[in-house]
Amino acid sequence: MTEETETLSLAERLAGQIRDRLIAGELTPGQRLSEAALSARLDVSRNSLREAFRLLTKDGLLRHEANRGVFVSTPSMASIIDIYRVRRLVECRALEQGFAHHPAVRQMSEAVEEACHCLEAKDWQGVGSANMRFHSAIVDLADSHRLNDFYARIAAELRLSFGLLADPELLHAPFVPLNREILDLLLQGKPQAAAAALDAYLQRSERMVLAAFARSGDMAK
Repeated sequence: MTEETETLSLAERLAGQIRDRLIAGELTPGQRLSEAALSARLDVSRNSLREAFRLLTKDGLLRHEANRGVFVSTPSMASIIDIYRVRRLVECRALEQGFAHHPAVRQMSEAVEEACHCLEAKDWQGVGSANMRFHSAIVDLADSHRLNDFYARIAAELRLSFGLLADPELLHAPFVPLNREILDLLLQGKPQAAAAALDAYLQRSERMVLAAFARSGDMAK
C-alpha cells in the first residue's frame, strides 16, 4: 500500500467519524470546526484531517470559507425537499419488501426501546439519535452495503436539518409512538401497511422541518 493510499484510507475513516458525529447531533449547522482541536482530539495529523474535510465538503456536509475556516453546512430548503424525496424512495421501498424475521428488525426494536427511555428522561438528543438508528435499520432491510453507505450521507444531512428546529421535543416526541406502530405492522407481517404508515410519517416530518426552515429564515431578516 502506498503512502498516498494509506493517507486516503485514513482520511475516509476520519470522514466517517465526523459524519457519525453529525448523525449523532453532536455538530450543528453553521458550527465552525477547529482544525487544531479536532486533530488533537482524533490524534491525527492536520493533513489527514484536511483531506477528510475535503471529502465531506464534496458531499455537501461541510463548507470552506476563505480566511475563515471550515464550517458545518446549513441545509437549504431545496436540499431538505430532496432529502425527503430520497428517504421515501429508499426507506419505504426497503420496508415494503421487509419481513418480520430479518436481523434488522431487532435493531429497529432496540432503537424504539431506547427512544422510549430517552423520551421519559426528556433526553431529546438521545431520542433523535435513537430515531436515526431506527431509520438506518429500515434501510438495512434491503441488504445492500452500497445503499447503507449512500444513506449514511443522507442521514447526516437529515440530522443537520433537524438542527434548524428550536424545539427538539416538538420534533422528536410525536414520532416515537409512530416508530413503534411501523415496527408492529412489520412484525404482524404487514410490510406494505408499514410502508404506507412510514410514507405518511415522512410527509409529516418534512412539513415540520420545512416550517422550521422558513421560520429561521424569517428571524434572520
